[in-house]
Amino acid sequence: MAKKSIASLQTGSKRLTKAVKMVKSPKTGAYTFVESIMAPGAVNDWLNK
Repeated sequence: MAKKSIASLQTGSKRLTKAVKMVKSPKTGAYTFVESIMAPGAVNDWLNK
């Protein structure tokens, strides 16, 4: 399961997006959230990894 946050971040001339992904731990079975700030074009590749 993955969820892309709606908020867009702008710093100077670069447009960035914050993406949040749920990752299930194989050891405990609990879910954790992994966050990353990246260019909008790279979000789908990062979520599919």
